[in-house]
Formats: sequence, C-alpha cells, structure tokens
Amino acid sequence: MTPHTDINASGLIARMPPAWQPYLLLARVDRPIGTWLLFLPGLWGILLAQASAWDSVRLILLFGVGSLAMRAAGCVVNDLWDRDIDRQVARTAGRPLASGAIRPRQALVFLAMLLLLGLLVLLQLNPLAQMLGVGSLLLVGLYPLAKRVTWWPQLVMGFTFGFGAPMGFAAAAGHINAAWVAMYAAAILWDLGFDTIYAHQDREDDALVGVRSTARLFGEKTRPFLAACYAAAVAMLIAAGWLSNIGPWFYPALLLPAGLLAWQVAALDINDPGNCLRLFRANRDVGLAVGLALLAGWL
Repeated sequence: MTPHTDINASGLIARMPPAWQPYLLLARVDRPIGTWLLFLPGLWGILLAQASAWDSVRLILLFGVGSLAMRAAGCVVNDLWDRDIDRQVARTAGRPLASGAIRPRQALVFLAMLLLLGLLVLLQLNPLAQMLGVGSLLLVGLYPLAKRVTWWPQLVMGFTFGFGAPMGFAAAAGHINAAWVAMYAAAILWDLGFDTIYAHQDREDDALVGVRSTARLFGEKTRPFLAACYAAAVAMLIAAGWLSNIGPWFYPALLLPAGLLAWQVAALDINDPGNCLRLFRANRDVGLAVGLALLAGWL
C-alpha cells in the first residue's frame, strides 16, 4: 500500500489563526466523522426511549456538544499515549503531538478544558446518566492501551464509542432495562465492524511496530467477519425495538441502514486505504438511517 494520511490541514483549519491550528488538528476538527460516530449511538438511545419531543430535542443538543468535547478529549488521550508509535506510521506521523507541533504539557491543559466542557454537559443530565458518564471515562483512558495488549482493540473501541447508546437511553428514560442492553450491543458490534475497516489503513505499519488490531487478526478474512458484525448489529437493533415495544414502522425502515451496511461488505477492498476510509466515513449515513428508523417507530 502507498503512504496515506487522513489529516486535512486545508479548508476551515487553514483559515483559523496559526496558533489554533495544531489544537484543532489534535481535536480532529478536520475530521468530524469521529464526532458523528460518537454522537449517533447517543441519538439512538434517546430516540429508543421515546421521551417527550422537547426532552428528546434538548438531550440531542446536549449530546451533540458533549460528543464534540469528549471525542476531542479522547483524541488527546490517544495521541498522548501513542505519540511515539504515531511517528512510525505514515497516516499518523503528522499529528501535532507526534510531529512536535504541540508539547505534552500543552496537550494536557487543552484536555482539561475539554473535560470541563464535558462536565458542564454531564451536569445537565439525570443522576443515572451522570453516573454512566463518569464511568465512561475509564473506557476513554484505557482504549489507547488496548492495541498493546490484545488483538481486539476495535472491540474496546466499540465499548467506548458505543457507550452513548446506553447513556442516551438512561438520560431520556431515567432507567435501564433489556432494551438498553440490546441497543448497547448493537452499537458495540457496529463500531467493531467499521473500526476494523478503518484499521486496514494502517495494517502494514502496525505489523512493523507491533500494534495489534482485528484488521491484522482477520486479514483476508475480514469480509465475512465484517458481515457477521453488521448482521449481529442489525439483529440487536431489532431486539432493542421489540423489547421497547417500538412502533411497527421501525422494522421496514431498518432495511435502509441494513442495506447500507451490506453495501460496505460488498465494496470493501482491504488493500486500498482510500476505499477503507470512504467506507468508514459512510457509517455516518448508516447511523443517521438508524435514527430515522427509530423516529419511524414513533408513528
């Protein structure tokens, strides 16, 4: 594979003051897909709970701000842990901490500011959601270490990024139940699938530096593994809908995200980093389509 990077320092980033640009790149403002993928499971959880329209809109806005702050915080933690590895990987060598554009002490101050913003959002939620939000910080801190000790860091990522689903449900419903469990499982499986696609961009560099991933673990067998992850995610979405007594329009509407996921399986080329990045980014539309299906269940 040819050297590949997904850092985009042009566009909006280039128009910002030069002193801001490394921090915006550290927060991945140039790549909003990560914020979307953190936000969307929370959207699912909120819509599954079927709270009042006003409460749902309020929570969706709060989760949007919280996702922006916490995704950026997670990126800072990840890059602090991985800055030595990142220097050896073509896709990540230009990251601000790896390149020296930001020093670790500066990154820690920035992290504190992001966590403060996340805390302000958390304080607007009910006590159950607050407790879950505090617990999620352990996952945020441990995720960057997973690639050093297990072949399944993408599963750990699923538990981390997918945590918005149970948190959103708890924030809207004020309790947890079997539907809460099924929705979290759906988010984990979906994340496991698309992050495996993403990891194929670094497969060769990861092998050289000893980083483990499900992309390296499954290699040429990634397509059937991806199909199994996505099929199980759709099954868990169906289970979550059934356990929550959602309206009948949810089920036919779920055919759209299921079809988009099937297309990803068919289109995957693990030896083309650009293809992997495009398919990874396509999951924003999948997540929004699931949200539309949940809205259809309100009818």
